[in-house]
Amino acid sequence: MPGFRSRLLAVALLLVAVVGAACGDGGDDRVAESTGVAESTGIVEEPGVAESTGIVEEPGVAESTGIVEEPEVAEPERPQRIVSLSPTATEMLFAIGAGEQVVAVEEFSNYPPGAPVTDLSGWNPNVEAVLSYEPDLVVISNDANDLVAGLNAAGVALHLSPAPMNLEAWYGTFAELGIATGRVDEAADLVARLRREISAALEAAPDAPVRVYHEIDQTYFSASSASFIGAVYSAMGATNIADQADGDGSGYPQLTEEYIVEADPELIVITDQVSYTAADLAARPGWGEVAAVRNGNIVTVNADIASRWGPRLPRFIAAIAEALQSVVEPVS
Repeated sequence: MPGFRSRLLAVALLLVAVVGAACGDGGDDRVAESTGVAESTGIVEEPGVAESTGIVEEPGVAESTGIVEEPEVAEPERPQRIVSLSPTATEMLFAIGAGEQVVAVEEFSNYPPGAPVTDLSGWNPNVEAVLSYEPDLVVISNDANDLVAGLNAAGVALHLSPAPMNLEAWYGTFAELGIATGRVDEAADLVARLRREISAALEAAPDAPVRVYHEIDQTYFSASSASFIGAVYSAMGATNIADQADGDGSGYPQLTEEYIVEADPELIVITDQVSYTAADLAARPGWGEVAAVRNGNIVTVNADIASRWGPRLPRFIAAIAEALQSVVEPVS
């Protein structure tokens, strides 16, 4: 069966593409637990033994040709009614070609345009509301309001896709979602493309370490290297000033003005969803001597791309890599 054979090959290639880069350095990859192939049909039975002759018969061998026939294996059904309760998952689903299978997404899934946005909540999900869309697969990033228990009780399949801890684990999230949605080939192609784009973006980052402060809001919450976005800064060779303040490894420590000024970041990153601008930040009392403020190295990035671990991540890396390079080699 060429279709099944090509599917198994695609699964193998996808997993190799995801975990291959980490095999040499012990990376923290997230590997899909199964390929979606039913155990009862994917096992080749032991060859039969003819009692009268004692001769072992070769399974599936045509006497006239000597060609071994492949076992009859049914491919798993592709889910047709997917509900996404995560903006990141929504982006990923459409990126791997599963958009036509998505019937509903939660209220903050504003990308890509045309996604079937509803009033469903991913932060405070209601099981009955989710089930009203008659899903055969629900994709979530976390379990809230006993959502998992409710879906299990209703017999609805679910796929948990939490925030990865690093880039290698990030590639794995696409692999897992591709298998869960029956989009193995598309996920494999996307992972390969993302690897190329991110590799190019990382190469554009300077070799010299740059002190970076990623400000989430005006109360000075930041992202340390224990978070996914912080791990991206680490991959670019930056020095994250929030790391020393993240004693419990939460990934999102709250800093103080005094701490930030003393740490003297050379690059400050804010998002376009805060209520202030780079100019407002530069005008803060006492911040005038901070290197990033003094040299005009304050960058505003798209908040959705920076806060999600979706397929638009290469854009964020490219923008930060360019900003880091401008710190090391300022334009005169």
